[in-house]
Formats: sequence, structure tokens, C-alpha cells
Amino acid sequence: MKDALSAAQDAIDKVLLGKSRAVKLALTCILAKGHLLIEDLPGMGKTTLSQALASVLGMSYQRIQFTSDLLPGDILGTSVFDRNSGQFVFHPGPIFAELILADEINRATPKSQSALLEAMEEGQVTVDGATRPLADPFFVIATQNPVSQGGTFALPESQLDRFLMRLSLGYPSEQAERSLLLGDDRRARLDKVEALLNREELSRLQALVPQINASEALVDYILRLVNHTRNSDVCAWGLSPRASLGLLAAARAWALLEKRSYVIPEDVQAVLPAVVSHRLRAANDPAGHGGESLALWLLNEVPAV
Repeated sequence: MKDALSAAQDAIDKVLLGKSRAVKLALTCILAKGHLLIEDLPGMGKTTLSQALASVLGMSYQRIQFTSDLLPGDILGTSVFDRNSGQFVFHPGPIFAELILADEINRATPKSQSALLEAMEEGQVTVDGATRPLADPFFVIATQNPVSQGGTFALPESQLDRFLMRLSLGYPSEQAERSLLLGDDRRARLDKVEALLNREELSRLQALVPQINASEALVDYILRLVNHTRNSDVCAWGLSPRASLGLLAAARAWALLEKRSYVIPEDVQAVLPAVVSHRLRAANDPAGHGGESLALWLLNEVPAV
């Protein structure tokens, strides 16, 4: 199955050219049973990445376009009265797929944004007093435009913390964009992608992640990183225990992709910017920017040994 993971990464790389690291981090996020936030300008390949992941991993896929008039029922589903049976019948919403693309999540109102909270945290939703389990595996990829653009509602810290990772795809290299212009368009590339894993195989791979060995010295390294944010005047607040658990889970998943049965400090360093950048804010930056630079500062401040 580890070979299938490598093949899956190669297949997505052929669709999303020049973004191998972002693809690997997205796979890491899925293996660690987290959720992914992609913040970037329109047209950078966010939707393409989500569709390619669903195709390669054999996951059912639904896209939810977040707009200012989106209601929670449009996400979760609604109960409709059936005259024949004389009862209300629940019609499930798009949240009941295995991979959900919450497209432009920050264009919806906070009420609709919060409809994802229970689903992302508990793997279930409550509608009309009834709790309904979601698919397993269940993975949310949310995209958002920079908050500086008009018509956006910034995600609150409580919602940001539900995402294990935040990525930014950025512009492709000149060579990658040249290949994109001279080759097939993205839709044609996506149509050629075949499923290399299925639900059962993905679940088994996710179950392997907690078994990846993390030594006490490695755990101490993570604790030093986390505690440094809590004790430093540079950060407005420190990383939460959920962040430290997520960092360890992501490092284990990265080690699995590297075909190792143990975690090394380089695994932690590879995933840390994606795991903590949306959870950190500089004390002198009320606007909330600069999380990426704080992550790099943290890596430079805290030695691995």
C-alpha cells in the first residue's frame, strides 16, 4: 500500500504541475485524519487538487460553493414532508460524501461556516434533533480567498483550529506553467486519473499512522516547540494541545509517506509551517497576518537536540 501512496502522489503531480510539496502535504493531512484549508487567489488549482485527490484515492466527492446566501440546510440536508407516508423524510446534503470541497468558505456567513464545525470535529451532524454519522474516511478541503478581497468573512480562530493544515499553492514555476500551456488542459488531465486506492485501503493506511514510532526525544522536541510559543512575547498566544497532537500526527503521516516506521525531527520540520501558521499570530500584528513567518521563526529558535 505504501507503493500505492507513491503512485498516487505521482498521479496527482501529473495533474497539478510543479506543486509536489503541496500534494505531499495534502496526502499527509488525509493520512493523519485532518482537514485542509487552502488559502490562495482564484485560478491557482485549489479545485483541481481536491478533484485529483478524490479520484486517486477512490473517494466520493461533493463540491459545496459557499456564497453569502448559503444556509446550513444546504450543507447538512433537510427534512421534507412526504404526503404519501405522512412523515418527514430526511434528504441528506452534500456533507455526506467522503471528500468535501468547501469552495470559498469565507464568502459564506459565520452561521453557514459553523455548520461544518460538528462535521469536521465529530464525524457526525445533528439535524432536526437526530444525529447522523458521516462517511468514514471523511475529509474536508476548504478554500478561501485572501480576506483582503471584498465580500469575505474571516474565519474565527475556533474554526481555523479545526483544520490540521493550511496551504497556499502559489504561482507555478515558469517551467511548470509552460508545460501546462503546451499540454492538455487540467480537465483532460483529471479525466485520465484512475483510482489507485479504495476506501478500505485508505482506512488501513490511516490506521498505520498512530503506529509510527515517535521516540521520547522526538516528543520532547515537539513540546519545546509548543512551549516556546506559549512563553514568548513574540506570539499573541501559544499553540494549543490540539496543535501539538496535530503536529505529531502530521509528522507520523509524513514519515509514512517517506516509507519509514519512525519519526525524525526533519518530519516535524517539514509539516510544522502548514500545521501552525494559521494558529499563530504575532503579538504586534492585530490584523492576524504573518503566521508563516512565525512558523519559520519558531523552527530557527528551537533546536532539534
